[in-house]
Amino acid sequence: MAKVDIKNLKNEVVGQLELADAVFAVPVNEDLMHQAVKQYLASYRSGTHQTKTRAEVSGSGKKPWRQKGTGRARVGEIRNPLWRKGGTVFGPHPRDYEYHLPRKMFRAALRSALAFKLKENQLSVVDAFSLDAHKTKPLAKALTGIAGGRKVLVIDHQENPNLHLASRNIAEVELIANLQVTPYHLLNAHHVVFSKAAIQALQEVLIK
Repeated sequence: MAKVDIKNLKNEVVGQLELADAVFAVPVNEDLMHQAVKQYLASYRSGTHQTKTRAEVSGSGKKPWRQKGTGRARVGEIRNPLWRKGGTVFGPHPRDYEYHLPRKMFRAALRSALAFKLKENQLSVVDAFSLDAHKTKPLAKALTGIAGGRKVLVIDHQENPNLHLASRNIAEVELIANLQVTPYHLLNAHHVVFSKAAIQALQEVLIK
């Protein structure tokens, strides 16, 4: 069973935590993680693209000239897609790109992402995000010591107003609740910092 150091916000080791092999020692499935990331990004597509068909572009529907006898190509209307300023054929129209992965696939991808982060030493655990105030500077200093000042994902288990207010002013820090985390969130961060309670609650869900 893998173990990880538990640190305080001063970057001092205050204990160790055993991690479940069923979550943090699984083989890293890159294909599954890729599918999970694609699904997450697809759900954020606006899908507001729009092109006009021949029924929507401006112009008369009258036949420009008679069918035969002019020597010119036959044509029905100036909104013809073959003409300049004509309608677009098979162009994009507003649609919803969102789709869902089966729960087993999503959880397997999440386990793979957690195992990958642990394997690459990009996962840390703190005993608690106990902040005396909502000041940004102390939190930024603490995360720099723990995560090295890189793009950091902070995961806590409960509502923490001081942590929320302190972290929202740091461009390279994202705060998220433990049961809202996705493979995309984990893989998009250079370092992941869990609270002890958050990582325990998350692995309890993923063991099932």
